[in-house]
Amino acid sequence: KDDPAKVAETKDAVAAMNAIAESKSTFISRGDESGTHKKEKDLWKLANIEPQGKEWYKEVGQGMGATLTMANEEGAYTLVDSGTWYAYQDKVNMKIVLEGDPALFNPYGVIAVNPEKHPNVAYNAAMAFIEFITSEEGQKIIGEYKKNGYQLFVPDAK
Repeated sequence: KDDPAKVAETKDAVAAMNAIAESKSTFISRGDESGTHKKEKDLWKLANIEPQGKEWYKEVGQGMGATLTMANEEGAYTLVDSGTWYAYQDKVNMKIVLEGDPALFNPYGVIAVNPEKHPNVAYNAAMAFIEFITSEEGQKIIGEYKKNGYQLFVPDAK
């Protein structure tokens, strides 16, 4: 909550990463090659920063909940997905200091495995799932999915 790097005063995620690195403020990384960790690594790369090995940067190899809890305990920054944040926001003494930058968006996709390359896949079932998830009904379900009253996903099937 103290925001020692003044991330709340930055305009975008790259500026935020620069502010964290320049101030040497503690950053807790999942360090587990999850989608959130890969997004974080992309942001460091966009900022031209290699945080690995720096005293202020800690890769913990944990899930999002454990990472958020550690960041809370250490008064550190972390990158957190909205679902985990909404589930934990009442359990931690933290605040969001940056959100909404398109660089932070982490889209999900769905694709069927090619049955010509992998003949044992359930291709017809996969296509039925894709048809449903991208349908008006599927998109409505995605858009209405909430945690603690907050919408977690933005449907964008095209």
